[in-house]
Amino acid sequence: MAIQKGKDLLLKVSDGAGGFVTVAGLRSRSLSFNAEPVDVTHSESAGRWRELLAGAGVKKASVAGAGVFRDEASDGLVFDGAIAEFQIVIPDFGAVQGPFQVTGLEFRGEHAGEVAYDLALESAGALSFAAA
Repeated sequence: MAIQKGKDLLLKVSDGAGGFVTVAGLRSRSLSFNAEPVDVTHSESAGRWRELLAGAGVKKASVAGAGVFRDEASDGLVFDGAIAEFQIVIPDFGAVQGPFQVTGLEFRGEHAGEVAYDLALESAGALSFAAA
């Protein structure tokens, strides 16, 4: 796979009509996946090494973004705490899609600069992946 441009990693939110709209003003985005391990180590574990139960534990995805506040239609979701369908497009790789909830929103602004924001999302259900 060739090196991709960071601006092509997109965060999109459902438009309510079966499509998606890109979240406005984002300058940086990140996506991370995590799973909590389930420790099943016992007194007879080989060499007393930790043993984990495969396929168990809670899986989650976290999304973070920062950008310039533009007061567009995609911004309204952050104020009501609702769970909405989001899509994260990873260029030339695929798209992750599913329910997310906005868990953090911070605004900041300097006297001679633009209003900027930081956004945090957490998965709120099963996610799907579609290869590009």
